[in-house]
Amino acid sequence: MPSATQTEPPGLIADSGDVHIERLNALWKLSVQPGLGDAERVVAMLDMAVCELDMDLVVLEDFSDNSVTCYAIDRLEAVPASSRWMEKTALSQGVHLTRESSHIADLRQHPTYADDALVKQLGVHTYSGLPVSVGDEAGWVLAFLRRRRETPPDDIDIAYMGMVADWLGTALHQLAQKARLERIASTDTLTDLPNRRAAEERLKHEKARVARDGQGFALVLLDIDHFKMVNDRYGHAVGDEVLRIMASRFQAGLREGDWAARWGGEEFLFVLHGSTTDDAVNIMNRLIHQSRTEPVQTSIGNIALSFSAGVVSCGTNDSDLAPLLEGIDQALYLAKANGRNQIRVATPADHTMPWSCGLLRQALVDNRIIEARDFVDMAEGLGLMAEVDRQVARDVMRACVSRMEAGGSPDFSHFVNVSPQFLARRDLVDELLNHAMNFCQSCNVALGPVKPIVLELTERQHIVSLEKLRADLQPFIEFGFRLALDDFGSGYSSYLYLANLPVGFLKIEGWLVQNMQKDRKVAGIVESLASFARKEGVLTVAEHVEDAETARILRDMGVDFGQGWYFGRPQLV
Repeated sequence: MPSATQTEPPGLIADSGDVHIERLNALWKLSVQPGLGDAERVVAMLDMAVCELDMDLVVLEDFSDNSVTCYAIDRLEAVPASSRWMEKTALSQGVHLTRESSHIADLRQHPTYADDALVKQLGVHTYSGLPVSVGDEAGWVLAFLRRRRETPPDDIDIAYMGMVADWLGTALHQLAQKARLERIASTDTLTDLPNRRAAEERLKHEKARVARDGQGFALVLLDIDHFKMVNDRYGHAVGDEVLRIMASRFQAGLREGDWAARWGGEEFLFVLHGSTTDDAVNIMNRLIHQSRTEPVQTSIGNIALSFSAGVVSCGTNDSDLAPLLEGIDQALYLAKANGRNQIRVATPADHTMPWSCGLLRQALVDNRIIEARDFVDMAEGLGLMAEVDRQVARDVMRACVSRMEAGGSPDFSHFVNVSPQFLARRDLVDELLNHAMNFCQSCNVALGPVKPIVLELTERQHIVSLEKLRADLQPFIEFGFRLALDDFGSGYSSYLYLANLPVGFLKIEGWLVQNMQKDRKVAGIVESLASFARKEGVLTVAEHVEDAETARILRDMGVDFGQGWYFGRPQLV
């Protein structure tokens, strides 16, 4: 089709006496008319052609798609817009099969077509059908019909019909190419599900539909548990097999109208229409029951899987999607933090502070407060760091008990720093584990295999032996404590820790967070860390978040949590 930037049809000289040239000029002007979408331009071409030829009806139909009428201009309004009447007529079927034009002046007198559906049902008198080639496809037919007994189309009319068919073929090809590109851009190539970009757009339409008709929906974010282990043990090719199989199972198990998308990595998003959170839990339990009971059959054999999911409902009172997405993300985090293999429904409490961090300060007799960085080095030099860690850890555990006795959730996590010196003291480790056991029993809460204490390892502290550090940590890991890597990006051991320890949290160095708005390189580092951690199943925490803009940027980068004065000031425990 000619470019819309041209100002006059190339190679044409307007001649008011030449009907054919005038019609071609009109077609060209319509083809470059600004403000028309591709589909609108096709309809406008058909409308102009049916008027120019004084026909009653023009139909452009794709016979390669179950003979569904795609475009129709009916001047007498005798054919319903959704009618599939062309599949009943042998006339256009013949044009489609032979790829040759057919022009019949009087169907009622025709020996073959007098009883055709066009004559019997619509009273058509004159028929002209032309094949339309759309790129390499030849499944379209353009049909002009007239119900009045008048002079049949002459050679000029037939030539004009041919031009219209050619122009429409080009326009339809552009439409198909555009649709193909949009489909590629919005489809996850591995699973053939909508990708995150497409899902976000569809969610906007879903929200508008809720506002329009009042019917809400449930959102579910599902994660394949320990998927990194599948990739590490069997290779990424097998991991891709698992994702494809699970996507196919999910898609096949959804109700009509519901849909799923690949949200990222091993996460899948589900939209369940007209569902409460209870409905969504039941639907998801049904969907994942098969994969819990039937291993996934891959090229290397069967692989058993489990799943964690977060659920939230969207109703007419939910004006913004962002809190809903944050809600299911937080609910999924809580499901994973509490042992995985479970579904967690988001509640208003899930949007509050999910954890605390034990901070050490020294108070002098004159009420001055000394920051940890000003006396920790001295404590290490005096060999007192293990005792300091022991006291802080016990204080944090007492704070945990107090919070739960006051009605707090066992999902709340308490972070505490421990040094290699403390971990190397087996007597202190055993003592702390005994205290932890007593505290857990006193809470009278079944916490399962995951406890609400997270041990932070700082990068700034040099380790003599990674193997010894892992052995020193093992009793805590077996008890159910989780590990966090503190000040990531500040010291020696970043990737050694990540590669060799079961790290569940990565706390991004505050200097990086504070400088990412000033330096694009620093921002790139933070975003890369967030992306890497998400792929590895590690939750990220940005330190030193002091304002709303920093929090927004971090959220957009995919950082899971923030820590800093923007969220709350330190409190005494």
